[in-house]
Amino acid sequence: MVNESPDKYIGDELTIFDKAVNWKRYYGGFLREYLKGRILEVGAGIGGTTLSLCDGSQDEWVCLEPDPNLAQNINKQIAESNLPPCCRCKVGTLKDMPLGQLFDAIIYIDVMEHIEDDKAELGLAEKYLDANGVLMIVVPAHQFLYTPFDRAIGHLRRYTRKQLMSIVPHGFNIIKAIYLDSVGLTASLANKLFLRQSYPSIKQILFWDRVIIRMSELFDPLLCYRVGKSVLLIARKL
Repeated sequence: MVNESPDKYIGDELTIFDKAVNWKRYYGGFLREYLKGRILEVGAGIGGTTLSLCDGSQDEWVCLEPDPNLAQNINKQIAESNLPPCCRCKVGTLKDMPLGQLFDAIIYIDVMEHIEDDKAELGLAEKYLDANGVLMIVVPAHQFLYTPFDRAIGHLRRYTRKQLMSIVPHGFNIIKAIYLDSVGLTASLANKLFLRQSYPSIKQILFWDRVIIRMSELFDPLLCYRVGKSVLLIARKL
């Protein structure tokens, strides 16, 4: 993940949410058709998103991660062939990428909320996208759901669909901007109002992933993807 300190990630939820296989499969279903050619994954963390989205058919998959310790875990997974051979890891942020290196898609999965100047970040991302390249983003939704847990893991903000769309550079056509996990939104709101638990347990994460996400997959289409606790955006460079 990317945060204000580029050399060390302050959260430990990466290991916890690595168990959320249904959630990754769910949002991944919206992204998969665009994950072709050369992919740049910004804030690759411990490689959990890479493992769920990269099927090995891509020409290249660059895992960009500012924390050397997390990057070391990705390199280990590559060396042990847990990740496809098209994957490689680079330590740093987007500013450390060589100018002129272009990608067919750039993805930010639960990363933008860690970046102080999110609009400038996407402005820079545009320079690394090839013609017709695709930008894909997943972020936590709604500032009224912001909790001590968000603060503890370095979240600077949560987004509405409109706010996320507003930071996309003008030279993009927005293909999709939707809310996901409508049932999870209700559960999160109940937790904030009544339980007030600051940090989720493994048991709670598994219940969310195995039960709530499955329910959201049924309800989200019925609600026309207008309600949820995450925002997903896909935009193509013009």
